[in-house]
Parts: sequence; structure tokens; C-alpha cells
Amino acid sequence: MKVTVSRKAHFNAAHRLHNKNWDDATNEKIFGKCNNPNFHGHNYELIVHITGEVNPDTGYVIDMKILADIIYEEVEQAFDHKNLNVDVDDFKNLNPTAEHIAYVIYHKIAKRIDKSLELEVELYETPRNFVRYSGK
Repeated sequence: MKVTVSRKAHFNAAHRLHNKNWDDATNEKIFGKCNNPNFHGHNYELIVHITGEVNPDTGYVIDMKILADIIYEEVEQAFDHKNLNVDVDDFKNLNPTAEHIAYVIYHKIAKRIDKSLELEVELYETPRNFVRYSGK
């Protein structure tokens, strides 16, 4: 029996959307207010979905305490109350768009879970703007 389990998490972070290969006018045109040189922040909501076979001995797809610990260590500790552009090495050369943040989170979590499990990351930058990434 295959089941999907999900865990929610939250972090607050600042960022600036900026392409260093473009001039200021192009960055302003493409990114608008999100290109503010003084950065801006979001209250990110994260949902991590894990799909896999239910273990007949435990009844779990994954122990949710283990998943909670992975999310805390790999995401919340790394991103919460940070300036993503300045404080997080993953974004030194990667524009911290919601798409890229979801991609980075996916790979941080994927390295910590069993390879037989399917992973999907759903990241809400605002209640109306969100992305999903499943490694494809």
C-alpha cells in the first residue's frame, strides 16, 4: 500500500531577486519591488510530502518525528530569520526565487531520506503564490 504523508513547517527569510549579469534597469523591469537593494521578506510556509510503501511492522511511510527533525535541521535552522542572499551559501550564486528555494530544500531533504521514498516540496511564498518541486 502506497501512501503520501505530509509535514508542514514555517520560516521567515529576507531576499532580493537580482541577476548580477543584468543592468539595474533590466533587474527593475523583471523583478520590480522584489529587486529592492535593501531586500524584502516573506513568511514562508513549507509542506514536505513523502510517498512510499507503508512498512508492515511500523505502519509508517516514514517516522514523522524523523521527518520533522530533518526539516528543522536542513531548512528551519538554515533559513529562518536569515537573509538568503547573504547568509545562506546555497544562494551565493543562485537567485533565491521561490523556484530555486524549493529546489534547494528538496535536495537538502532528499539526501537524508531513504531513496525508495518519493519526495515533493511545496513552498508558499505568500498565501497565493507557491511552487511545487518533485525532482523532475
